[in-house]
Amino acid sequence: MFYDDFQVGATFVSRGRTVTETDLVLFAGLSGDYSELHTNAERAKTTPAGARIAHGALIFSISVGLTTQLGLVDESLIALYEIGRVRFPKPVFIGDTIKVHKRVAAVDDKGAARGVVTFHTKVVNQQEALVLAYRDALIVQRRPEGG
Repeated sequence: MFYDDFQVGATFVSRGRTVTETDLVLFAGLSGDYSELHTNAERAKTTPAGARIAHGALIFSISVGLTTQLGLVDESLIALYEIGRVRFPKPVFIGDTIKVHKRVAAVDDKGAARGVVTFHTKVVNQQEALVLAYRDALIVQRRPEGG
């Protein structure tokens, strides 16, 4: 899709993806975040969550990947413009399956070549419980002349 194709209120839903033990281990190694909430099963049992939880940054990263797999802006993306209002209302556990719901919140014309598309993004688990919410904006090309 190009900037001109996005309409305020349009919605998109990704496929699901199950968060695994391997995801947590690899993300801890990549990020350097070895917090015991993510890496120590015995310590995590003593926390309010009662078990190890996925890194918030991991869940955000997976949400970006699931969104990319929708293929919405494969040919038109210029750049990520902004991320804001990030909230993690519930933890994600090993074995949870998450999916992304995106709603176009605004479109902002930036001239003849491009515009900014702003989404309200929600990530839910297998029970449709909200685990992550944020606002993200992308700079997207306009449809080429004659295209």
